[in-house]
Amino acid sequence: MVGLHKSDIKNPVLRWVDTRLPIISLLQKEYAVFPTPKNFNYFWSFGGLAMINLMIMIVTGIFLAMNYTPHVSMAFDSVERIMRDVNYGWLLRYAHANGASMFFVVVYIHLFRGLYYGSYKAPRELLWMLGVVILLLMMATAFMGYVLPWGQMSFWGATVITNLFSAIPLVGEPIVHWLWGGFSVANPTLNRFFSLHYLLPFVIVGVVFLHVVALHITGSNNPLGIEPKGPQDTLPFHPYYTVKDSVAIGVYFIVFAALVCFFPNALGHPDNYIPANPLATPSDIVPEWYFLPFYAILRSVDSKLAGVTLMFGAIAVLFVLPWLDLSPVRSARFRPIYRVVFWLLPIACITLGVVGAHPPEGIWKPIGRLATAWYFIHFLVLLPLLGRFERPLPLPESISHPVLGGGPLPAAAAHPMEKV
Repeated sequence: MVGLHKSDIKNPVLRWVDTRLPIISLLQKEYAVFPTPKNFNYFWSFGGLAMINLMIMIVTGIFLAMNYTPHVSMAFDSVERIMRDVNYGWLLRYAHANGASMFFVVVYIHLFRGLYYGSYKAPRELLWMLGVVILLLMMATAFMGYVLPWGQMSFWGATVITNLFSAIPLVGEPIVHWLWGGFSVANPTLNRFFSLHYLLPFVIVGVVFLHVVALHITGSNNPLGIEPKGPQDTLPFHPYYTVKDSVAIGVYFIVFAALVCFFPNALGHPDNYIPANPLATPSDIVPEWYFLPFYAILRSVDSKLAGVTLMFGAIAVLFVLPWLDLSPVRSARFRPIYRVVFWLLPIACITLGVVGAHPPEGIWKPIGRLATAWYFIHFLVLLPLLGRFERPLPLPESISHPVLGGGPLPAAAAHPMEKV
């Protein structure tokens, strides 16, 4: 027929649908025969794991919202009712709460993989920036979700974090009052946070869609950091990487199930099982573990405005990273100095996480300041300098050259992280 899409689907019913709405052909093109570099390792599975985790969070969140009451006098009790009286409510709540932690674990590994292999370099700058936007939306969603149980840490965490905006000159106080919906953290605050917490995951889905579209336009990076030279350097996504990703998904679900069923409260704070009390301040207000590095950066200086600036600067610097790293070589496998410098960055981030879990006093304050300084030195000083003065190792002729045994990689490139 004139105007209908030509479909190669053999099933007559599916072909009838596909000629009028070519979704099946699109999926086959983008996820079946889509050419991908043949040297992916398991670190490339974490993008797919993040998408699965997002779906888990949305599905469990919808069912939890059916039984949650966003009111300061009933929120805590409604969560207890979910745990005790709703069929499998304990499973939904533990899967949702621990799913947030697993989501950040997966995304942080995904992010550091991109840093190690230079996935932010041209032509993938916009792909990287969309990923940073997803991270920001995740942080906002997780923070608002942490407030909903309306325990002690929920209430005081909301009070402390929203008060940070008051450090912004001129507009800070109006922003805080707008977030609160009044002059303190109260029922309007809880309602706003519940609405936004429900909405933002669907915004994340939209940005993830753009992220995937950008990925399919530019193609994936790979452990060698070089572009495919032709069909000999690529494999169709299915079945090669669908099978490989299935193994990663299986391992992920084993870890997830173990966390939910055997250690469901290991990553939470016991104070959040105490109903919120505006008249009783906890001895130490600590956010969830995935915010601790940024919390340590916030408290590394005595000035409130400077701390807020540094905390948001820690994310902002990721947006401009493609223009800070001036090296023409992507992968750290061929950058011997950068490979050493890179590993100091996650060490600094883990150190900041440990510091953030302790009061800003004693030895923890200078350690936090040192780790904060190193974080910014890495991006703002070392990367531009290495791009100018580091001598990279020779790159392979093609992806197939080392994969098919066409000659060994330089000895310095042999590293456990790069095993395929």
